[in-house]
Formats: sequence, structure tokens, C-alpha cells
Amino acid sequence: MSAFQLRDPGRIGVAVLGAGRMAQTHMRTLAGIGNVDVVVVADPVAAAAEQGREIARARKASLDPLAAIADPDVEVVVIVTPTSTHAELIEASLHAGKAVWTEKPIAQEIGDTARIVDLWRATGLPVAVGFMRRYDPGYARAKELIDAGELGRIEQFHAYSRDVNPPPLEFLLHAGGSFLDMSVHDLDLARFLVGEVEEVHAWATTLYDDRFTQANDWDTAAIMLKFRNGAMGVVETARHSTWGYDIRAEVCGAKNKVTIDADRKTPATITHGVNLQHDLYGDFFDRFDVAYRREIEVFFEDLVAGRTPLPGPDDALETLRLAVACTRSWRENRPVRLDEVTE
Repeated sequence: MSAFQLRDPGRIGVAVLGAGRMAQTHMRTLAGIGNVDVVVVADPVAAAAEQGREIARARKASLDPLAAIADPDVEVVVIVTPTSTHAELIEASLHAGKAVWTEKPIAQEIGDTARIVDLWRATGLPVAVGFMRRYDPGYARAKELIDAGELGRIEQFHAYSRDVNPPPLEFLLHAGGSFLDMSVHDLDLARFLVGEVEEVHAWATTLYDDRFTQANDWDTAAIMLKFRNGAMGVVETARHSTWGYDIRAEVCGAKNKVTIDADRKTPATITHGVNLQHDLYGDFFDRFDVAYRREIEVFFEDLVAGRTPLPGPDDALETLRLAVACTRSWRENRPVRLDEVTE
């Protein structure tokens, strides 16, 4: 990492850019970190910026994200704005000498993402990207077991993700496609838990909601992965579920396997005659509440300790290349090697 050094690790000045629902989740976390001082919350909607100021216990609200970045009391910028603005705001922050935590993706285009990666490497400043599932206790424990060799040589990876409610058409038209918007989380986990992918073959269709067809997208997909280390993988994705937010993964090794399956929201089981019932997770905020909190907390712990925050921009670029390869495979109806994906 760089020669970046906090002025006072006991009081870290932060600017939060964006004040929407996800930003508010991160603001609540920031407000609970003792050595974080939220200097400013910036959002182009004045009422949202003011509400964000109250939630984050910030000193002030602003309509101008660039002014917030330039504030001399700010050392760290947290970016939770629309996807199309991420790269510009990361770039401005790095040029201003600030550390950055940003929601994924850096950008929807490989060229824009690669440009930010180059700038990050040139400046050496700390940058972390919000692939929050890495900080979920289940996935974090799986990573520990794999790295410790408890599973032996990894042979297979399987991820299964079903979202509850499809997003609106307006969102779909600008999201870059569901491989980039939803499957990307499982693709990042594949890299995190097993390693880099050599080749993909993806199939997708619309089985549930015609809005996906209107957006030239899909609501149901299956991806085959061939990893460089010889392991094989499958990723199943669907954009609707009538039985709650259903997210699972399994990694099989020569000796053991690990399964991540948060199938119960609470330990309570209700008995109705001869039937059992328990609570399920409703959405991603519900299921990954701890992960959303820990990704922010660990970032600031890393800054204080002088560690390189993870996942970094290089992870974001490689995961984006993987999602683009899946999109290309689906559209061209063929396997795609990752070394083909350069733009």
C-alpha cells in the first residue's frame, strides 16, 4: 500500500457521498464507529443530504460531492452513489489524496475500471470495493477453512442465488445486465473461495417477468465455471423467489466440504400440528446485515493498522471481466475464455 497515513487514528474525517437506502445503512455503521468523524454527507437532493447528516451524525450536509471530497477535514471518502458516478468520484478522491471505500462496481465498463486500477496503483492510496458477502460470517469461515487446508484440494464450487422481488424496468435498463448486477456477487465469491476462473459458459432466459426481455436481460441463468486450478463450478441465479431471499453456496474438496446456507432468520420453530415453520430472510439487507456492517468496520480497522483494504480495485476488475465473459457467453451462445475479455 501507500505512504497514506491518518493524521489522527482516533478521529478519522469522513465524507459520505450519496444518501439513499444503501448509504443510510452505511451511515448507521459509521455513526457507531468510535474513531470515525463524519464531516459531511453530500447528495444532490437537499432533503436527502440533511436526513443523511442526521443519521450519520455529521457536521454538515452538502449538495456538492466534489466539494465534500475537497474538504480539508476529510481523509476518507465513502461512495454510495449511482453506479455511473463511481469512477468519476473515485478518481477525484484519489487525485485529492483521500482513501476510498466505494460500493461496487467501480464502473460497468472494463476500460473505465482499468483506468481507475491504474490510478490506484500509481497513487498507492487505500481503496476498497463493497463486495460485502466476503464479510458475511459464513463465507468468512469458509475462506478460513479452505485456506487452512481443511477441505483438501478444491474440486467443486456451487452457488445458488434467488432474489425476492425483481427491480423496476427503469433500473434494469441501466444496470448493465443481471450478470453484472446480481450474479457478480457469486462470481466474486468463486474467485474469493476457489481462485481465478479460466473459462465460462453461461445460459440465460426469461421465465418470470417480461420486463427483463424489454431490457434485453434475463431473470433465470446458469453458469458453468472452469477454474485455473482445475476445479469446476456452477452458479445458478434467479431474479424472483416466493420463499424469501435464498442464497447458498457449497465448496467441495478432496477431504471435506463446506456449505453456507443461512436458511433460518431466527432460531424459532413454530409447530402447526404435524408441520413445522420457521422465519426466512426477506431481502439482501435482511440476510447480509452483519456483512454490510463488517465491511465498513474492517476497512477502518485496516486503515488504522496500515493494512491494504480488501477487496481492492484489482479484485473489482477481475470480477467484472468474469461477469462480462458470462454476458458474452450468453449472447454469443458459446464458451468464453477469460483471456478473451480485454474490453
